[in-house]
Amino acid sequence: MSEPRALVEHFFRHEFGRLVAVLTRSLGVRRLDLVEDVVQAALVQALESWARRGVPEDPAGWLYRTARNLAVDALRREQTYARVLPHLSDGAEQVAAPPEVHFADEIGDEPLRLLFVSCHEEVPAESRVAFALRTLCGFSSAEIARGLLTTEANVQKRIERARDRLRDLDIDFEAPATPQLRARLDAVLSVIYLLFSQGCHATHADVPIRRDLCDEARRLAQMLAAHPVGDVPVVHALLALMCFHAARFDARVALDGGIVLFEQQDRSTWNWGDVREGMEWLARAAAGDELTRYHVEAGIAWEHCRASSVADTDWHRIAAGYDVLDRIAPSPIHALNRAVAEVYLRGPQAGLDRLAAVAPEDVPARYPGWYAVIGELHSRLGQHPAAERAWLEALRLTSASADQEFLRRRLADCRRALGLATIARS
Repeated sequence: MSEPRALVEHFFRHEFGRLVAVLTRSLGVRRLDLVEDVVQAALVQALESWARRGVPEDPAGWLYRTARNLAVDALRREQTYARVLPHLSDGAEQVAAPPEVHFADEIGDEPLRLLFVSCHEEVPAESRVAFALRTLCGFSSAEIARGLLTTEANVQKRIERARDRLRDLDIDFEAPATPQLRARLDAVLSVIYLLFSQGCHATHADVPIRRDLCDEARRLAQMLAAHPVGDVPVVHALLALMCFHAARFDARVALDGGIVLFEQQDRSTWNWGDVREGMEWLARAAAGDELTRYHVEAGIAWEHCRASSVADTDWHRIAAGYDVLDRIAPSPIHALNRAVAEVYLRGPQAGLDRLAAVAPEDVPARYPGWYAVIGELHSRLGQHPAAERAWLEALRLTSASADQEFLRRRLADCRRALGLATIARS
């Protein structure tokens, strides 16, 4: 990948939300469509210009000025220059990059500010997360759909409902009062969690892990934890969870970019600095009497980190953790992970039995990981025709190139075993 393209992709993830936030503050939430259009156009221009002329000294400032100028041009065409343009043009020549604007209650981060605005309580609950992931993170409907285990059409409807409601409210870009910040905290944490999850398991990328997404999620959570409203156990628990998962990133990817299964990971390559940071956040998360999904998931991740090997892992505690999650935050992914824990306790058939017991309406039909686990368990039992069907379904649902390559290898192994079994019976 060329340097300009790689840098544009880097800035797309790192600056997209910030550019949207800064321009939205100038133009208002009613102009979100225009803001997103000019930010996207600025990134396209960057790809073309930087390839020809080289990368500028201040790439972030270049993107901001380009997006701002595109917005100015659009507003001129709409003949709203006199009413709106002063917010964009004051001191324009002196602005090199989006200004650091601190707002009420001292949350000094523009994307975090817009995140709280996006999670307005008047926006339908199911729409807040989808809207924030699109607006702040630049995710496609397909990426959001995979993260929320729903369809692209549903995601688009949720985003449009959120846009329509925010336009109707015509809210300004000022930070909510402290009580409103607290009321919106759960939705904000859901966005940060899903942003990190998309990075951990990149569904539309040529790499298994999008570290830039994970880093941004951690940055937002750390900014939140530095604010009185966010300096609470639930935020600390989410930070612990992210640290424990980030510690394993190097071990999850082979030198050729392929996926390394958990059982085969070299634990000596784990980042123990991340583990120690996670332990500190987990200790702070223990304050108070609220038990959230982030506490439980962080506890499960800690069990993996503290074990010297897969065999040394306390699978009873991990299974118990997923049982708790099934009560407080039921999810098909938690059910799948609970079945995996059962495999280590009682074998692959026990894992398959747990998955078979999941109600059909609760099976995530569009989640390839579900079928990949089923394929793996059937393979371990020597049930190769069933394994082949599951691997094929997982491959059909997968768009990430690293996942596709892994599934093709497993499917080829399965078919070789199936061929050998056929020969043995003949």
